[in-house]
Amino acid sequence: MKNTALTHIHESLGAKMLPFAGYNMPILYEGVNAEHETVRNAVGVFDVSHMGEFLLTGPNALALIQKVTSNDASTLTIGRAQYSCLPNNDGGIVDDLIVYKMKEEQYLLVVNASNIDKDWNWISAHNDLGVEMRNLSDDYSLLAIQGPKAVEAMQALSSLDLSAIPYYHFEVGDFAGIENVIISATGYTGSGGFEIYCKNSEVEQIWNKVFEAGAAFGIKPIGLAARDTLRLEMGFCLYGNDINDTTSPLEAGLGWITKFNKEFTNSENLKKQKEAGVTKKLVAFEMRERAVPRHDYEIVNAAGDVIGIVTSGTMSPSMNKGIGMGYVTVENSPVDSDIFIRIRKNDVPAKVVKLPFYKK
Repeated sequence: MKNTALTHIHESLGAKMLPFAGYNMPILYEGVNAEHETVRNAVGVFDVSHMGEFLLTGPNALALIQKVTSNDASTLTIGRAQYSCLPNNDGGIVDDLIVYKMKEEQYLLVVNASNIDKDWNWISAHNDLGVEMRNLSDDYSLLAIQGPKAVEAMQALSSLDLSAIPYYHFEVGDFAGIENVIISATGYTGSGGFEIYCKNSEVEQIWNKVFEAGAAFGIKPIGLAARDTLRLEMGFCLYGNDINDTTSPLEAGLGWITKFNKEFTNSENLKKQKEAGVTKKLVAFEMRERAVPRHDYEIVNAAGDVIGIVTSGTMSPSMNKGIGMGYVTVENSPVDSDIFIRIRKNDVPAKVVKLPFYKK
């Protein structure tokens, strides 16, 4: 099992450490609800250095990205990032990712930790264009500084105007005394903030200075358990739960990152699926009674017929009710549809709702 460059700090802070995607990761510090509220109301810091980073360089770098991703990366300008996915040949998804345009002819791809080798092999297999590919995953660290007070708390650490970086844009500059840090206005929480990419040798200095600068703003370290409740309240997909090798981007509600103005892996079949219409859809739902939906619970209709399956579920800390996402047949997918979650042989009523669950 791999450690991040900050594992010793998490252990010294008393974090509950568990294996995640092959890494020894902090799951919990003081408790999910308290950590969740810190990010919603102040500022929290996640060590997400387990994520993967690939650098693609050369005159055909864009062509390769266009070939393997569903979104249209030709719209990117330097300093912009784009959410996308890697479709497979069978209608499913290899992974979801973020594409950063670093320079002309240079892109950074940020992929899920559990899929680093799989994604690398997939993109490499399609690289017949002479694109230089470098896997930086073991050399770089990633901190997510998230929450409504993140900009104010972190401004003292950089000469850049952090408030001027729009959502899904980034700057490369000084941060916490380190040069050439990627400061990206992205995240997985829906509460604003930044993701900071730096070398492993630099991350401890940055971590320490971030906590010094954030002390007056109530900054705290946050574990991966709260990261999951935060992302679910926003309806952000988690690979392995809500999307995988068998779910199409159209079924998952990711038609907005599936652009048919270019050819990409399996685009012809996905285009046919769009024209014909999907038979199942990923929906969000709220429980009507006090109950917690969990991954793989069956979703049924009023007659008790199985119509789908829960992909993600939790007790929402912000709303104090059970929420979840799952795939259901199209006829049961409209907002306000009544569905039932089968929890230990009981069919508990729920309602299909519009995302996000959490509204600021």
